[in-house]
Amino acid sequence: MKYFGVAIVFILLSFSSNAQIAYQRVSNKNFSIGSYGRAGVDWSATESGSIGRRLNLNGMGSIGGRMEEQDYMEIAPAFHFQPAGDDDPTKINVQMRISAFSRDLTHVAYTSTGASTGLTIVMPELYAEAENIGGSGWTVWVGARLYRGGDIHIADHFYFNDHSGQGFGAEYKNMRFGGLFIASSDTTTTYPPYFYINIATGTPSAELRQRMKGFFEYDFHLNENNTLTALAEFHYMSKGQDSEELLPEEYDFPSDWGYVIGGRLKSNINWFDGVTNEFAARLGKGIANGGDGGLSSTHLTFGAPNLDELNFQKAYSVSIVNSAFIQHNENNSTSAYLIYTNSKGAGATNGLEESYFGDLVYNKKEDFTLGMRNSRCFGKYFKLLTDIHYSQRKDGDNPWANVTKMSFAPTLTPTGDKSFWARPEIRFVASFAYYNQYASDELYSPYLQVVGDRRFGNYFGIKMEWWVWN
Repeated sequence: MKYFGVAIVFILLSFSSNAQIAYQRVSNKNFSIGSYGRAGVDWSATESGSIGRRLNLNGMGSIGGRMEEQDYMEIAPAFHFQPAGDDDPTKINVQMRISAFSRDLTHVAYTSTGASTGLTIVMPELYAEAENIGGSGWTVWVGARLYRGGDIHIADHFYFNDHSGQGFGAEYKNMRFGGLFIASSDTTTTYPPYFYINIATGTPSAELRQRMKGFFEYDFHLNENNTLTALAEFHYMSKGQDSEELLPEEYDFPSDWGYVIGGRLKSNINWFDGVTNEFAARLGKGIANGGDGGLSSTHLTFGAPNLDELNFQKAYSVSIVNSAFIQHNENNSTSAYLIYTNSKGAGATNGLEESYFGDLVYNKKEDFTLGMRNSRCFGKYFKLLTDIHYSQRKDGDNPWANVTKMSFAPTLTPTGDKSFWARPEIRFVASFAYYNQYASDELYSPYLQVVGDRRFGNYFGIKMEWWVWN
């Protein structure tokens, strides 16, 4: 009976312990979610089918117009934490962002993650932020974040201060600063200056070296209508080898550095029903001369190195941008922009030069783009979007390639909001492009690389775009 009683006690204790299992049944209501996306179908009269390629010039991304952009989606869930004190003004958020797109530009309905060039899922954001800590005015954040200023929406271009990446930062009143730890611009590639060849073990292998980027911004409020933002960055990349063992120069790289200085003037002008204009200029030197392919991140180093000194110290990039938004009246608004970029690496010539691993890259490029979109409302639910863009680009000492593009998009806005920024929008898109002879001969457009050397291009589609953040 003694042992039987002990067994009963153990059985009862086991039931009691099972009842104490900490199930994570989620009941948190401090949660919100945002999203951006676009999707649709397209057709080309040239190929009598879907092409899924922009009419823009090569190396320009969406600069030159984005009406032909393919399917893309972002989902951004955020979790909100309450400070301990009832009167504590601190705002605490943890946010992530998941993006999905088809790498081979196929419609998302006909691809999957099982294909090597199919549906791709990335996580550009995963960070925590504490805002106005204890009412002090200080804000701090850490993690991976799309940390950037305003963009030219119709060109999908964040032109001045794109500090997106993984790191940390702080804000206080008119001041922002932080640091990024950039392991590689693309982990699927193995090109310098992020990678070097390590033969310390006797077997050559690609090794990764990390870039550190520090940035500082300050807003000077000149008056109630004008704000000047000053920008400074410093980039440092450590040497390839930490050991004292001597290795052949072609397998190892010394440390390198670069810097960025720039300014942006934002003005609110009392014309029509309101005009906002932003003018920005930026100089990047050394390994901080990045900004190509429609991107403006300065850590995307452009051009070839100086193979004698094994660095990018003679490299530079100059960027000048003007972006304007005009609210003519309740039914009519216009967004317009100008982008000029002049970039050069540290190679000896403007043309094709060897990189560290012997690949040939253009050491200089110059591009210039003008564009605008007008939105004209006809009643609550219908509007006409009209895009006009001119873009030209010169690689090395090659002739200029240029394209003139027009897009017309009769648009349904089901919310009945007449704003330029109202979403969702359902658009019928008709785009037409005219290329100069050099662009046609060299197939200097994603579109021309499919259809061949033509002077005229066309794109028709039914597209939709949405976003919801607040």
